[in-house]
Amino acid sequence: MIFSVLVDVRLRKGIADPAGSTIERSLPTLGFSNVRDVSVGKTIRFVIEAENEKEAHEKVESICSTFLTNPVIEEAEITIENLEKVEGN
Repeated sequence: MIFSVLVDVRLRKGIADPAGSTIERSLPTLGFSNVRDVSVGKTIRFVIEAENEKEAHEKVESICSTFLTNPVIEEAEITIENLEKVEGN
């Protein structure tokens, strides 16, 4: 089966986010005064082959912890979509 994967990586709570802080401090000068709790992360998209969704999720978790994230300071939210079901509709 073919799966589309979206990995949303962000800093864990309590880890300083200098990029987010800079954006948050800059927004009021641009007229956006009601914005808070800005955080900056990264989004990674790819396609993976696996026997089923459970196996795909396990593979993606392994990829994340080994290569895409620093598990000490970052956490990843994984979204997986079966492309074969989408194409079949």
